[in-house]
Amino acid sequence: MKIVCDDKIPFIQPALQELADELVMKAGSSISAADVRDADILVVRTRTHCNQALLAGSQVRLIVTATIGYDHLDTNYLESVGIQWANCPGCNATSVAQYVRNSLIALQQDRHRPLAGSTLGIIGVGHVGTAVWEALRDDTCVGPFRRILLNDPLCTHFPLEGYPNTSWCDLPQLLEEADIITFHTPLTVNGPAPTRHLADAAFFQRLRQRPIIINAARGGVVDEQALLQAMDAQLVDDVMIDTWEGEPHIRTELLRRAYIATPHVAGYSADGKANATRMTLATICRFLHQPMTFDIKPPTLPDAEKLSSDPISRALQLYDPRHDSQRLKAEPDKFEWLRGHYHLRREHAS
Repeated sequence: MKIVCDDKIPFIQPALQELADELVMKAGSSISAADVRDADILVVRTRTHCNQALLAGSQVRLIVTATIGYDHLDTNYLESVGIQWANCPGCNATSVAQYVRNSLIALQQDRHRPLAGSTLGIIGVGHVGTAVWEALRDDTCVGPFRRILLNDPLCTHFPLEGYPNTSWCDLPQLLEEADIITFHTPLTVNGPAPTRHLADAAFFQRLRQRPIIINAARGGVVDEQALLQAMDAQLVDDVMIDTWEGEPHIRTELLRRAYIATPHVAGYSADGKANATRMTLATICRFLHQPMTFDIKPPTLPDAEKLSSDPISRALQLYDPRHDSQRLKAEPDKFEWLRGHYHLRREHAS
């Protein structure tokens, strides 16, 4: 059995070597039709477009993407030719929540602007949006927020007993009331609620509070040209962007003007990566009718004992998104390199 795997998926190679007769580890963007022609299983991230051009005539039977998003998989084609596929829903949800929370902590410091008492709007309340809400609903490093508004026309609206400051709302209400808007939707172009360019010119024109905008969802959920125009018109305040249209070729003007600009690494904590690898291996083991015996754990921080007891200082010691932003702004042409050579980041000390 042959497995082809993106070589930037951490902690996975030793386990795949046990499962496969032949293992090929390769940069995701360079995996070709020739590589997968005689492969049985393909393990990817977002940079491998799994479609007819890649897979026609191959013997691939299973594709696993070690990511939450799967818009890089042509699922209609895969299903039409009998190729099973799976993603890793929720694998890095708490990592993205850490990114959002710590970006807001940093903004408070740099702008001398307390966010307690403001209204937070979360668009997209699946695994990630729920994790963001859970991280911020009782948080005192950023909040407490006066209100938290949840918007998602497609998810099951879970009950909010015990959280009187949180409520479900429609999009017009959120656009009128939110001081912070953070996106956590998939990128879709069809269906009952498509999200491509959800934040378009009309979206920004309906804003009333000049909010902070955060996109840690998918590039394309926000129309970046419309966002720049909204910034020119002072319809929005600070912008934090992790996912970009046209990655890895990003808009240099938006890069320059955004408060936080990072190379699609919000979900890149070692904890989130370990979750994705664990879920990927579990899927492969189920497919092969083998027990899942692999224990995937992220490494411990070497200086964990030096972490502050002050909650704000400790949070930023664990992860300060300004450092990732500074690296990208200094060398935007290294977008992919910065993703592929990401530093050790933990959500917790150990």
